[in-house]
Amino acid sequence: MRKLRSDCRGEAATSTTAHVVTDCGDALPLRVILSIQSAPNTPTMTKRPWPGTLLELLEPIAGERTALVLPEDGTRVSYASLRSQVNDVADAFAGLGIARAGRVAMALPNGLPAIVCFLGAAVAGTAAPLNPGYREDEFRFYLEDTEARLLVLPVDGGEDARRAAGHSVAIVDVSVVDGRVRLSANGARGTAGVPSPDDVALVLHTSGSTGRPKRVPLKQSNLVTSIGNIIETYDLTPDDVSLCVMPLFHVHGLMASLMATLASGGTVVVPPRFNALGFWRVVRDHGVTWYSAVPTMHQLLLARVGKGDGVEIGKLRFIRSCSASLAAQTMEAMESAFGVPVLEAYGMTEASHQMSSNPLPPGHRKPGSVGAATGVRVAIMDKDGDLLGISEHGEVVIQGGNVIAGYENNPEANATSFTNGWFRTGDQGFLDANGYLTLVGRIKELINRGGEKISPREVDDVLLAHPAIAEAVAFGVPHRMWGEEVAAAVVLREENSATESDLLAWCRERLAEFKSPKKIHIVPAIPRTATGKLQRRIVAAAYGGEQP
Repeated sequence: MRKLRSDCRGEAATSTTAHVVTDCGDALPLRVILSIQSAPNTPTMTKRPWPGTLLELLEPIAGERTALVLPEDGTRVSYASLRSQVNDVADAFAGLGIARAGRVAMALPNGLPAIVCFLGAAVAGTAAPLNPGYREDEFRFYLEDTEARLLVLPVDGGEDARRAAGHSVAIVDVSVVDGRVRLSANGARGTAGVPSPDDVALVLHTSGSTGRPKRVPLKQSNLVTSIGNIIETYDLTPDDVSLCVMPLFHVHGLMASLMATLASGGTVVVPPRFNALGFWRVVRDHGVTWYSAVPTMHQLLLARVGKGDGVEIGKLRFIRSCSASLAAQTMEAMESAFGVPVLEAYGMTEASHQMSSNPLPPGHRKPGSVGAATGVRVAIMDKDGDLLGISEHGEVVIQGGNVIAGYENNPEANATSFTNGWFRTGDQGFLDANGYLTLVGRIKELINRGGEKISPREVDDVLLAHPAIAEAVAFGVPHRMWGEEVAAAVVLREENSATESDLLAWCRERLAEFKSPKKIHIVPAIPRTATGKLQRRIVAAAYGGEQP
């Protein structure tokens, strides 16, 4: 058992106001509307001015400093080289016809090409990173929905993406030659324009519980605001070294692990994938000071400790957890095993990632809570749009410079997602007297598998496309490692016309592995409410035992 490096304590503040809004965007760490009372023990963030675009964040940093380390082959990339490569790739995209708001899709594993192409696309137009694990139909949907002009792929592989692109999206192969990113493009070299803070730098999709995934346009200013909030929350400096284990097609990996470290002048260590077996060796050898991951990854590291793996924390000063709920027991086990503070945070794509976080010592870490607001206004709202008071349960709502103004081409979602200037997260929770947020459930029916948000409707549609299936409903079930796993219940058109193995194989061919159901119940009828309405929670209650 390790002794925790820095302990922290905090005392609760009291308030008797009608409703509460936490706001770390000003000098006051907690703003209570009406009384304007601040909680004395909530950490205060000192806001400093940040530039308006991603590239401007990197301009002041000394060129000789190491920006990236690729541990697989030992490549080190300086800030000067990174800026040069980003500008070259941005100009190459411009030469291929990408101008402001032009969409550049990419399906790349973690590494130098993913980073340079993301930043280059955000300079020339808009980056649209995609999960390389998608299947052909999924790639086709996302390419069409984003109106991608280009698709960047590694020289080897990406066959599903290539087939999906067909003749409608130009494919650009990317490789690394002598430590620099090279594109296969043969277009005339162009000159990328200078983006403004209001330009959309990044477009991602967030799954809805019904209907199609929603398109999230993140402006340069949204991303820069979030990056600044993360830097200030964790006191990131040029001495910090982050280990990027989250995928770089996910806002968590892009904003926290990558950009917050780069914008603070630190170094990002970028292995091609998360590897629990060699994790602590990388931490030791590269002087890693922090890493951010989903609870599943933390649990895998804890499991390795139980198998005798040595923990060599070296210079590690804290661990961050986000994108899924971290059990209080897991947090305590991590702090005991690893000997550094474990800080749970709360983020979502529509907020350019981070909204709240437990603070570094000597601030108070509260197990089971996602901490206090970090440069974002956070409140609790009832179904009628009224803000609630301390300890009252309702929907978590947010405001801030990192929050989107609206989904793209989705007036119906915008009408239901915004109330009186607040964005409705779809999560239920409450604020305590210190402004710490605790999440108690999800209003939306998304399945959260290790931080990957899965729309059950998307799984429904794939199952319903099978000729033997008359009805289908997907839902999340508890899972010891992933938090939730995907399961489904189906009614067949004719008895014995398909087996569970047939249906599982059907899904694996059409869905990414993490979206594919691991258990399909073939049932005579789907459970419904007394009024005949189908509700996933009722189906999950009937068939939702914990999966191995």
